[in-house]
Amino acid sequence: MEKVDIREIAFVFALDIINLYKECIAAKEYVLSKQLLKSGTSIGANVEEAQAAQTKNDFIAKMAIASKEARETKY
Repeated sequence: MEKVDIREIAFVFALDIINLYKECIAAKEYVLSKQLLKSGTSIGANVEEAQAAQTKNDFIAKMAIASKEARETKY
């Protein structure tokens, strides 16, 4: 089984979200684009924060937040 680097995937995804945000702004879509930017870039931030978790439960909680942000972004 190949290892997946979730940090790298989240980072590339955040860059894609930023580019999509710029396209939305150019099309004068401000409200949804701002929320998309926040939730889409928050995924990677929470994954990174999980890397510095103090306990296993802390890690799980932070990764759960990243998962919720991903679901919000998908919506």
